[in-house]
Amino acid sequence: MKKYQLPYGNGFQEVTLPEEKVLYDIHGNKADVQEDIAAATLAAVRCPIASQPLQKVVWKGDKVAVIVSDVTRLVRTAEFLPVIISEINAAGVPDEDITIIVATGTHRAHTHDEDIAVCGKDIVKRIKIHQHDSRNNEELTDLGVTSFGTPILIDSYVAEADKVIITGAVSLHPMAGFGGGRKAVMPGVSGHATIMHNHAIALAPKVGDGCNPLCETGLLEGNPLHEDMVEVTKKLDPAFLVNMVFTPEGKLHEVVAGHWYKAWEKGCKDLVAMAGVPIKELADVVFASAGGSPKDMNLYQSCKAHMNAVFAVKKGGIMILTLECPDIKEPAIFTDWFSKSDVLQFEKDVRADFSIPAFVAFKTRCIVNSLTTYLVTKPENFEFVRQTGQIPVASLEEAWLLAQQELAKQGKDDYKITIMGHASATMPVLEA
Repeated sequence: MKKYQLPYGNGFQEVTLPEEKVLYDIHGNKADVQEDIAAATLAAVRCPIASQPLQKVVWKGDKVAVIVSDVTRLVRTAEFLPVIISEINAAGVPDEDITIIVATGTHRAHTHDEDIAVCGKDIVKRIKIHQHDSRNNEELTDLGVTSFGTPILIDSYVAEADKVIITGAVSLHPMAGFGGGRKAVMPGVSGHATIMHNHAIALAPKVGDGCNPLCETGLLEGNPLHEDMVEVTKKLDPAFLVNMVFTPEGKLHEVVAGHWYKAWEKGCKDLVAMAGVPIKELADVVFASAGGSPKDMNLYQSCKAHMNAVFAVKKGGIMILTLECPDIKEPAIFTDWFSKSDVLQFEKDVRADFSIPAFVAFKTRCIVNSLTTYLVTKPENFEFVRQTGQIPVASLEEAWLLAQQELAKQGKDDYKITIMGHASATMPVLEA
C-alpha cells in the first residue's frame, strides 16, 4: 500500500491505495522554466517564428492595435506588454498611434483598476485602452462570412488598424482544442453573432447527440470550431503574435512570437510535449485534482479537471475528484444550468440560448453522467454537488471506500487506477 496526495485548496487530501493497482501517477512532463518574462518576450519578438522581428513589422505612420486578454485570463500581460509597446515605439510608432484592445469576447468591460491589473499602471497612463463590446453593432465592422456560415463581425478599432498585434497564452481548450492564438480575435474582439454562431459548432449537428466529438481538447485537425476561428482571423490577418506557454504548474516555459498562426502552432506543440502524457491503457478508476487553489476556487474553473481526466478512464468507470470549491456556485451563469436534470432538455436549452458557461455546464454534465463520479469537497457544497449529478464526499479516503464498494458490485477485483494531481493542465493521450 502507498499513500498518495492530491491538491485540495491550499492543502492536500490523502488516500492509501494498493500500489500494484496504479497504472499511472500523472504529473506532466518536466520542462524548462524561464523566470524573466520580459527578457523572454524581448528575445522572442526579436527572433520570431516565420516573421520579421516586431520592430520591422510595424512602421512609422502605422496605427497599431494591440489585443490583450481580459482580466479573466491570467496570462501575466503586465509583465510582457511593456516590451511589446517599447518595440513598437522603437520602430517609430509613438504612443498616440497605439491602441490597446481588451479582448472581452462576451464578457463585461474592465474597470480602471482591472485595466491596471492587466496592463500595468504605466501603460494605462500612456496608451489609449478600448474595451471591446461584442453587442455594440456601431463599433463592429462586417468582413464577410466564413465557409461555416459565421458572420465575420470584428471590432472596428481592430479592423481599421494598419497593424494588429495579438497576445495571450496557449492553453488546452475543451472546444477549440487549444486556447491562445486566433482566440484573441475570435471570440476576443468579435461580434456577439460571430461568437454565438462559432461556438454553437461545439454541439453535434443533430439534436440529441450532445457535444460535437470533433470539438475536443487538444484536437485541431478536423475540428470545425477551430477551423472557423481560423477563417475569421485570416480575414483580419494579424501582423504579429506574442503568446505565453506556461507549465502545468503555471510557470513560464517559453514565449512564442511571430506569424499569428505558425508561432502559435509551435506553442501548441510545445504545450502538448509538456502537458500531454502518453498512456497505453485506460483505468477503471481515475483520481483527479484541478491542482488546488486557485484552480479549484469554483466548479466553473475546476471542471477542466473533469474534461481532461475523462481521457484516462474507461467508459462507465469511476472518477474521484478533489475540489475544495469555496465559491462553488460562482458564476451563476454557469451553475444555474445544473437545475436542469433532463439531459435532452438541457441540450435543447443550450442550443436555444448558447453561451460558453452553458456549454461547459452541459459538457460537464455529460461527462458526469457517463461515469460514477465522487466529488471530495466542503460539506456546505454537498447539496449543489448532488444537483450536478455527482456524489459528494468529505474526504478522499471516504470516496475511495465508496469506489471500492462500487467496484465490488461490478465484480471487478482486477481494477486499475490512474492518478492526476494537476488534471486541469495535463492531458492523457492514449497511444494506439
